Amino acid sequence: MNQAEVTKLMSQLRIAVRPRHRNLKNIDGPEGRLAKLRKTVTELVRHERIELNYQRADEARGYAERLISDAIRHGDCHKPTMEMADYWLLEKQLVHKLFKVLVPRFEEYKVSATRMYKAPKEYPGWYRKRAVLELRGNPYPPLLPNQSNNRNLLHNVLMDEAKKDYRREKYAEIAAQIGTEAAVPGSGEQPKAV
Repeated sequence: MNQAEVTKLMSQLRIAVRPRHRNLKNIDGPEGRLAKLRKTVTELVRHERIELNYQRADEARGYAERLISDAIRHGDCHKPTMEMADYWLLEKQLVHKLFKVLVPRFEEYKVSATRMYKAPKEYPGWYRKRAVLELRGNPYPPLLPNQSNNRNLLHNVLMDEAKKDYRREKYAEIAAQIGTEAAVPGSGEQPKAV
């Protein structure tokens, strides 16, 4: 089997997964770490927005992306996809939500299904990097304000008009200065012939 055929067998993630060291130690070992990641993916599918440690959010995001992309690609009739959904989602009613709610929502998406933000630092006190992990299109209000439609706010309209007036005055000054220089011919030294 050549390389082109192998890449068709696996769904491609829409996020960049960079290999990096994650400090996710667990007293139960690798099984405990996987159990935490399974709980995280389950909670993400259930609530569609969660706040947690940055490292765990970063790693769980890759698993959630893979689960959703395989569900989109193969559907609920594909046995390995159903086994993966059964493994990652601890509550079985969430498997239904994955295939009946999330797959139709993300079928036409060209970007990733998840979005991750760095959470603000709690001050004062000991700081651990926190993140907010969410599924796109969730029913909650957006975390970041929409900057696209702020042009019509009163103070923005007034600032734009003030900028236009200032530019108009400056252009008039420059034009008047150029006009006075052009109106006074021979007010400089004559070029010397060599």
